[in-house]
Amino acid sequence: MKDNQQEQIGPRVQRLMLFRVAIASLLLGIAAIVQFRMPGSLSVASIHAIYIIIATTYLLSIVYVFLLKSIKNIPINVYIQSSFDILLVTVLVYVTGGIESVYSTLYPLIIIYSVLFLGKKGGLFVASASGILYGLLVDFEFYGVIHPLYSGAYQYTLEAGAVFLRICTHIVSFYIVALLASFLVEREKKTKTLLSDKESAFDQLDILHQSIIESVGSGIITVDLGGRIKTFNRAAEVITGITPYNAMGRSVADIFPGFSEVIDREKEGNAASSGRFEIALSVNGGDATLGFSIYPLIDPEGNGIGRIFIFQDLTSVKEMEREIEKNRKLALMGEMSAILAHELRSPLASISGSTKLLMEGLKLKGSDRKLMEIILMGKDQMENLVRNFLLFARPDKRNLATIDVGDIVPEIIEAVRFSPGWNGNVEIVKNLCEHNDVYGNGTEIWQALWNIVLNALQAMPDGGVLTIETRLDVDKDNREVLEISVSDTGCGIEKKQMSKVHEPFYTTKEKGTGLGLAIVGRIVESHGGTFRIESELGKGARCTVVLSIAGQAGE
Repeated sequence: MKDNQQEQIGPRVQRLMLFRVAIASLLLGIAAIVQFRMPGSLSVASIHAIYIIIATTYLLSIVYVFLLKSIKNIPINVYIQSSFDILLVTVLVYVTGGIESVYSTLYPLIIIYSVLFLGKKGGLFVASASGILYGLLVDFEFYGVIHPLYSGAYQYTLEAGAVFLRICTHIVSFYIVALLASFLVEREKKTKTLLSDKESAFDQLDILHQSIIESVGSGIITVDLGGRIKTFNRAAEVITGITPYNAMGRSVADIFPGFSEVIDREKEGNAASSGRFEIALSVNGGDATLGFSIYPLIDPEGNGIGRIFIFQDLTSVKEMEREIEKNRKLALMGEMSAILAHELRSPLASISGSTKLLMEGLKLKGSDRKLMEIILMGKDQMENLVRNFLLFARPDKRNLATIDVGDIVPEIIEAVRFSPGWNGNVEIVKNLCEHNDVYGNGTEIWQALWNIVLNALQAMPDGGVLTIETRLDVDKDNREVLEISVSDTGCGIEKKQMSKVHEPFYTTKEKGTGLGLAIVGRIVESHGGTFRIESELGKGARCTVVLSIAGQAGE
C-alpha cells in the first residue's frame, strides 16, 4: 500500500521540480528586465547574485532528478528540496533588499507545497525554518553583522520595534499559512476518502444490481422510447439464443418478429390489461410460448424513458399443462371405458351362449346358418372392443417378468401375415440388437407391438417396407433402455394430426376405433417407458417404444 502511494506521489514531485524551474525562469526574466530597462534600481552585485541563485536553482533541479531515482523515499526528497529552497529564498531576500525585499513572499509557497507532500508536521517544520532564517537575516542586518546588496549606499533607518514587528508578522503569517494549508489538505483528503467510499459503495451496488439482473431466471430487456434495446441479461440470451453484443441497439421487433403486432392486438382485446401476455413466437430456431410482463421505465424525476420487458419461456409449462389435461381426459375415458366394458360383457356372454346353443340345436343350413355366423362375428368384434376398453382403462401390472423382445417380434410377424390387413407387397425388415430383454407384462407388450405393426400395415395399403429395429440406449437418468422402433413407408401423418394420434377414439380410418395407439401409450406408460411418433406427410412414420431393460426396472 505504501509503495503504491509513493508511486502516485512521485509524478507530483516531478511536477514540483518543473514548477521550481518555471519560477526560476520567471525570476531570470525579471532580473534581465530590471538590469536592462531600469538600470540603477539594483546594484550590480545584487543582479549578479540573482543570476547565481537562478543558476543554482537550475543545477539543483538536475541534482533532484538523480536524487529522486537514488532515494525512493518521497518525504526525504521533499525535506531536502524544501530546505534548499528556504536557503535560496533567504539569500534572494538578502541580495534584493533584506527587510525591504518583496521576495519574502516566496516563503509561503515553500510552506504550501511542503504541507501538500509532508502533511501538517512537515508544513510546521518548514514554517519554523523559514521564520528562523528570515528572523536571523533581519536581525543580522539590524545589528550590522551583514549589509544588504540592494544599493551602494547603506542607510538603515528602521527602529527596533519596527524590525521586531516585521519579524513577528512574517513568522505568524508563516504559521497561519501552514495551518490553513494543513486544514485544506486534510479536508481534501477526507473529501477524497468520502468520495472514494461513495464510489466504492456505488460500484458495489452496481455490481449487486448487475448480479441480480444476470442471476434471475427470467429474461430482462430494457428499451428506450424508440424501442431500441439498452440492456439484455443472460437469461434473455439463453431463451432467445442471441448474445447481448448482437442485441444491443436493435429493435425489439428484430429479436421477436411480430411482437409489436401481437402486443397491440392483446391491448385492443383487453383494455384493462396489466401488461401480462402469453405469446407464441419463433424463438431460437423453434416455436416457443413466452410469457411477457411489460412495465414503464421511469427516471428519478418520474419521466418515462423507456420500457422493461420481463419474460419467461413457458413452452415446457404449456406442454406440461397439455399433458395434465390429456391425462385427465384419459383417466375420465378410462373410467367410462371400464363401466361400459363391464355393462357390455354380461349381455355379450348371453348372446354368445344363446347363439351357439341355437346353432347346435336347430342344425341350421344355408342363409340361416350364415345369419348366425354374422351374429357371432359381430359378437367377436364387440368382445374385442370390450377387451380393448379394459386394456385401455386398466393396464395389467401383474404377471411381470423378463421378456425377450427378440422372441416376441417373430411371433408378431408370423401372426400379422394372417391378419386381414396383410398385403403381399409388404417387405418386412428386422434389425434386432443382441440383447433385447425388458421387464414387464409379456401379454401387454405383445399387444402394444402388435397394435403398432398393424397400424403400420394399414398405412401401406399398396405395399411398402416395414422395418422393426431394436437398439440399446441410455435415458436422461443414465439408465440403460431398449428402443423398439417400427417404421413404414406409408402415407404418413399430417402435422396438425400429430398432437391427436395419441388420443383415444381419434382415427382417420373408416373402420378404425381409434384405440390402437392410445392403448400402446397406456401400456408403455404403465411400464414406466415412453412412446413417441415421428412422421412426415407422404414419407411414412416411425413409432418408437422405449422400455427399461431387465435388471433396471425394479423387478
